[in-house]
Amino acid sequence: MDEQKKVIQIAGSITVDELAKALGLSVTSLIGELFKNGIVATINQRLDFETASIIIDELGMENVVLERKNTATKTSDIRHELSDKAIARPPVVAVMGHVDHGKTTLLDTLLGKKTAEGEAGGITQHISAYQLKHEDRWITFLDTPGHEAFAAIRQHGAMLTDIVVIVVAADDGVKPQTVEAIKFAQSANAKIIVAINKIDREGADVPRTMADLSQHGLQPEEWGGDIVMVPISAKVGTNLDKLLDMILLTADIEELKADVDIPAEGLVIESHMETGRGSVVNLLVTGGELKVGEYIVAGSTYGKIRTMLDWRGKPKGKATPSIPVTITGFKDLPSFGDRFVEVADEKTARKMSLLNAQAMADESASANVTSTDLLRMMNTADNSKVFNVIIKGDVLGSVTSVVDSLKLIDTKGEITLNIVSTGVGDINENDVYMAAGENTVVYGFNVSVPINISKMAARDGVPIKTYKVIYELLDDAKHEMENLLDAEVVEEDQGEMKIKGVFRTEKTSIIAGGEMLTGVVKPGMLARVIRDKTYIGEVEVTSVQKEKMDVKELAAGETGGLALKTEHKITVELNDRLKFFTREMKKKTL
Repeated sequence: MDEQKKVIQIAGSITVDELAKALGLSVTSLIGELFKNGIVATINQRLDFETASIIIDELGMENVVLERKNTATKTSDIRHELSDKAIARPPVVAVMGHVDHGKTTLLDTLLGKKTAEGEAGGITQHISAYQLKHEDRWITFLDTPGHEAFAAIRQHGAMLTDIVVIVVAADDGVKPQTVEAIKFAQSANAKIIVAINKIDREGADVPRTMADLSQHGLQPEEWGGDIVMVPISAKVGTNLDKLLDMILLTADIEELKADVDIPAEGLVIESHMETGRGSVVNLLVTGGELKVGEYIVAGSTYGKIRTMLDWRGKPKGKATPSIPVTITGFKDLPSFGDRFVEVADEKTARKMSLLNAQAMADESASANVTSTDLLRMMNTADNSKVFNVIIKGDVLGSVTSVVDSLKLIDTKGEITLNIVSTGVGDINENDVYMAAGENTVVYGFNVSVPINISKMAARDGVPIKTYKVIYELLDDAKHEMENLLDAEVVEEDQGEMKIKGVFRTEKTSIIAGGEMLTGVVKPGMLARVIRDKTYIGEVEVTSVQKEKMDVKELAAGETGGLALKTEHKITVELNDRLKFFTREMKKKTL
């Protein structure tokens, strides 16, 4: 039987047309099967490996075996092992930790900058690269965001670095983003140094903070562990020289080296578009010497370096390992985290970028429908609402964080998030065109909306919302999703009465009395009439009396009379139970 099995190899993803031919089915039949599973697919729609597997299972084709075809991004094929000519390089240090624990203030004090005051919401929202000279040696610093929504950027920062300085406030202790930063640093195999900040604050407790950190696997050297912990005050400047000494000592122990006589290579930190400059890309060189005029490839794009600036914005002719630079010249924006390499000429650069693009297209990153999408579609009710959004941001890293954070909003399966498009730069005509008539919200993060675009959006009824703080954008998106939810009927039990007398029964009204066993009864409440555990009907309480006087309520243990209203004639008898409740329409929340 094994010999009769049909093996289909795909590299990450496959089109509907290709899968149909491989299975020996008509495209119409396969599209019909996809439709049954909630996917409206076209002939050129791409399915990832897992989705294709699920569809084959749904078709009951036990004789078909799906296998992955190995492919690799061509840029990543170029790797260099350190040679015996490798030279010492500056350490790359990421500063990480919980929001408001003083990461940016620490860098401001070290570098004599004043960035924290100008940041929206008081939180860092991009990775920024700086350099500092201490004891005649350079240190490269990366400042990473602390807010929970920037997990993608924060992890990206850890992967770029040799040493992670985790900043923890002595008056606040270990927080969720602190724990996350520890995990990121450990997963990146980076050395960890802890800066216990704000020791000048009232309530600062260094031993308690060290104890908290030890609970998460960071044992201080003072307690027999291997983690250097330096108590500091970023605001006052206490012990900052000691922190820098520890960074350099750690770098010496690690013997950080790089080759410089090889083609330049490194990583993309951030990228964005600027009017008059085109693509502006922040790079971190990890090997070789990067020079103005050279061709480089990153992901599916390439370019010739037109200009190169250091972290201060001053022109720089070349950059050696561990040096951050800002360059222009890319044909398009590379993604943050892309690896770049220097190549000989434009022809080689173009060819390699095309190979990279093809490799990425063959992988699940380019599949139009993933297995997660398929399972969500299969399990989503037919009346699920769709929230359409277009995301524009100032840099690709921010766009990625906004999209990732939107996907994490728990919609309880009632709202389907549809990212219509994403991009870098100001909101433009194309964004409004795509949003018009599709009930789509356009979100801008740290970008502007030209006046003519605002007028166009107002004319077409397209909502455009811009934010400078990510959690405000996420709060608005959550509110918009909640507005899509239908109201639900909510009933709350209020109390119970045992009937001890029935005084009048008419077609649509009853007057009866009894003893409250639990809770309360008030005019306007509803009640279910229960007789020997059998439901008789529903009534509305129109008035409540106690000792022949109208009262606002009867409570447990009290006796009194009730005037009841009915939609149709029902009876209430001795020993019946009235179970009181309220019923109202409430807007659902996420």
